[in-house]
Formats: sequence, structure tokens, C-alpha cells
Amino acid sequence: MNPTTAEASPPGTKDVTAVLFEWNFASVARECTTTLGPAGYGYVQVSPPAEHIQGSQWWTSYQPVSYRIAGRLGDRAAFQNMVNTCHAAGVKVVADTVINHMSAGSGSGTGTGGTSYTKYDYPGLYSSYDFDDCTSQVGNYADRWNVQHCELVGLADLDTGEDHVRKTIAGYLNDLLSLGVDGFRIDAAKHIDSADLADIKSRLTNPGVYWKQEVIYGAGEAVQPTEYTGNGDVQEFRYAYDLKRVFTSEKLAYLSNYGEGWGYLNSSLAGVFVDNHDSERNGSTLNYKAGARYTLANVFMLAWPYGAPDINSGYEWTDADAGPPNGGKVNACWQDGWKCQHAWPEIRSMVAFRNATRGQAVSNWWDDGNNAIAFGRGTKGYVAINHETSSLTRTYQTSLAAGTYCNVQNNTTVTVNSGGRFTATLGPDTALALYAGRSSC
Repeated sequence: MNPTTAEASPPGTKDVTAVLFEWNFASVARECTTTLGPAGYGYVQVSPPAEHIQGSQWWTSYQPVSYRIAGRLGDRAAFQNMVNTCHAAGVKVVADTVINHMSAGSGSGTGTGGTSYTKYDYPGLYSSYDFDDCTSQVGNYADRWNVQHCELVGLADLDTGEDHVRKTIAGYLNDLLSLGVDGFRIDAAKHIDSADLADIKSRLTNPGVYWKQEVIYGAGEAVQPTEYTGNGDVQEFRYAYDLKRVFTSEKLAYLSNYGEGWGYLNSSLAGVFVDNHDSERNGSTLNYKAGARYTLANVFMLAWPYGAPDINSGYEWTDADAGPPNGGKVNACWQDGWKCQHAWPEIRSMVAFRNATRGQAVSNWWDDGNNAIAFGRGTKGYVAINHETSSLTRTYQTSLAAGTYCNVQNNTTVTVNSGGRFTATLGPDTALALYAGRSSC
């Protein structure tokens, strides 16, 4: 590959990322070994590693005060150990990186690593000259200048058109690359000119590194996600918004051409998700509180060949600002409020399904005109989802070879006959998934 070409979609044969939101680095390391590697996850995404403002809320992680690895989730040694441990488990590491802005504080403060700062002065890093002249909040999304030069929710906006700022950000990313990081999620990328990001990326020791940009689509807005595809992947928020609507109030039958057919970004450039840390809190997408709808939406996403999927794995909350339990330490999944969606059996089992069916087109689509659907992935896999309120028994036509398969959704076996057909009963709000190479449960 040309080293100056952006990696569009995660490099490698495993494209599913577990987003372990606000897990500390020691807990991530252990999870790579015990769960992510064995399940077939290609990547783990960790929360921002940089030193940040003090406070218990999760969003303090998104207000950096220096680029030292000195946040609540662990120090440099813990981060390095996490990268090495995850690599040993066959899992690559994506770092969520906050490079659009610094803090939003008034007055002065001390960061989680002891760094003193004020909103527009970070000694040894940035001074007031390095921030954009517009010091009012972003308020007009129809105005490109306003979106990219003013302050997102009052956060001090870096002047990414300036050489010193570009060089300093690239230095931070290069430091993470020196520790073995395999890719970056660029937080708030929409608020940075795509040309500024391209310049920063060109300064990296690996300019073709995997790059996933947060650019939230808004109809009629001045800044559009397509502007950023030259740099790498872009997160396709419409995918998540529409999945919520379809699974909540429309028909799963509508999903037969999900993806580009709905006007989304090209599949090879799209990062997709059912929810992320922002959207699960603001109600724009499904979240863990939606029960079976949420689980089945994740099953569909992993079964459907569009984009590169993120599995959001966070913690229970009633206060949307609340930070992680135990300061980010996960003693065990499903304890202390940790939801561990990446390890839910219905979701985890679909990671291997996705890896096994890679490169296979959708085939043998069936729907009942309402909320029951089924489809194949060529000769490699077959999925059925019953989002109806009653059980469904029918005979399905597949392109699978004759034989016995494990339905990995409930660990029962299914026999496919010489004509590629099998009969099964699906209870309400359950799914079935078969793939070549998995005959026993």
C-alpha cells in the first residue's frame, strides 16, 4: 500500500472494534486476553489517554490539559503494557484522541497529572496565540467558519491552521504511535478543517495509519462527512439514528438495502455503531436500556456487510454525566454497573460470524413484510431475526452447504439439507445465526 494513502476501513481481516468506554488500561489489557482476542475482535478502542481536567464526570476525559499519558485511566507504563498485552492477544489498539480543543474551565486549575493551566495557557504546550480568535460558542451549523473556529460547548478551540499547533498535535499522535497504537479516533473532527487534519496526518511517522473521524451528519449543514473521507474513515451517525427508528417504530423489512442505498457514505469508508458514549446518553440512538431491540440491532449490524462496526461497551447510568464505576477499574463484567456489551453472548458470537463471512455479499433475503427478516452471506453464513411479538416457524432457503450448523445465538444445532433449506422456530425478539466452520455448539 502507498504509505501516503489513508487506511479506509481497519486494516486486517477482523474489522470489529470493542469500544471499552472509560475502562482503565489495566482492565483493557486483561479483557484483550480473556475475551476480545478469543472472540475475534480486531480492535479495542480506549478512552482518551491524555492528562485532563480533574472531576469525576466522564467528559473530563475530553478536556485535555497536556498530552502526557496521565489521566484517570492510567499512566504511561499502564498504557504501554495494555498495548503490548492486546497485541499479544491479536487485538489492535485505537486511541480516542482529543485534538480539536483543550479545556473549558474558567480561572486556573491543575490537571490529573499535576499540570497547571488556564483555559488559554498550557505551559510548554500552547499559549493564547495558539487558539482561534472566536471565543464564543459554536452556534450556527450553517456557517462553516463558526463551526470550525468557535468553541464547541465552550472548549478552548485550537487554531489547527497554525504550524505550531499542527506540529504539537502530530507530536502527540507520534508519541502514541511510538507506544504501538494502531489507529486513532479523531474526536470532534467536524470542528477541524479537513485540510488541517490532512496536514497533521502527513506529519505522522505512519501517515497511512488507521484514522476514524467523528463527523456528525446534519442535513443542510455547512460541514459534511464526505469532506473527510480523503483522510480515512468517517463515523456514519445516520446508520445509528435510522437503526433506532427502524427497530423502534418502523419495519425491519425496510433494511434490505441498508447502507449506500440509504444515502450513506461508501461502505469502505464508514465507521458504524448502534450507539456510542454520546448518543447512548442523549437519546438519539438505541442504548442498553432498550433491551432486546438493542441486542438485535447489534446482531444485525455485525451480520450486515456495511461499514466497520464499533460495539459500545460502557456502564449503567442514571446521571448522564456520571463517570465510570471504580474510577475505570473493571473487577469483573456485569458487576459494579459495568455492562460489557461486547461480551453479551448474542453480540460476542456475531464477531466470529462476521469474520467468517467477510467478503460475502447478501443473498437469499426474506422478510414477512414487517419485523421478521432473514438473509444469507453467500455460502458462508445465514441469519434470521424475529422482532415480532410472537414466535415464527418457517423453512428458510440458504446457499449453505448441507450439514449440521450451530445456531450461535442460542447454542442449538440446525440441519441444512441438500437443497440448502432448514426449518426453525424463533421466539419473539430472538435471532438465529449459522456460519460455515461452526458445526458443533
